[in-house]
Amino acid sequence: MVALAACALSLGVYLNGPAVAADAIPAYNDPPAFEWSGAYVGVHGGTAFTRMPNPFADRNGLSGGVQAGYNMQVGPGVVGAEIEGSYLGGAEHEVRGGKIKEKWRGALKAKAGLSFDQTLLFGTGGVALTKFDKSDNISSSDGWKVGYLVGGGIEQAFAGGLSAKVEYDYVRTPGVETTSVLGKSKTTIGSHELKAGINYRF
Repeated sequence: MVALAACALSLGVYLNGPAVAADAIPAYNDPPAFEWSGAYVGVHGGTAFTRMPNPFADRNGLSGGVQAGYNMQVGPGVVGAEIEGSYLGGAEHEVRGGKIKEKWRGALKAKAGLSFDQTLLFGTGGVALTKFDKSDNISSSDGWKVGYLVGGGIEQAFAGGLSAKVEYDYVRTPGVETTSVLGKSKTTIGSHELKAGINYRF
């Protein structure tokens, strides 16, 4: 009788052993995809320039500034909004009778992009408010003028909420009024900015 019970116990362990061992090993799951949703703040720096294709010509200026925004992700798609402020370093533009300089810019932008896990390709567009100062042979300039902005870039996320981006923006500002010895004139100003930045997401 005792021998029969021992055999039954041994048979049960043999039959259930693999299942118990399998339950003890955790199943492997793929890591979750990176999530771009949420708020962020950051800084950027680069160059503001007046003519393509050389962003480092003599009339250009070094730019720098700050940005803040919010992203929402649906599947691989990402949409968001961003506000930024930049110092443009005095990039010069030719106008009738002389030159003017770009000094400051604020922009309110919408963003849309496609994510590939921790990489985001995006386009952007919105309104920009640029401050123009008088320069060579110009006695007065409009000051702050409203224009529109289009651009795009790529952003790469890292651990700890940090990400790095490279972005190009084109800003077109119509009707900038200046005064020179030739009189008053209005000019449409086309501006370029190439910048790199770092964002912190939270």
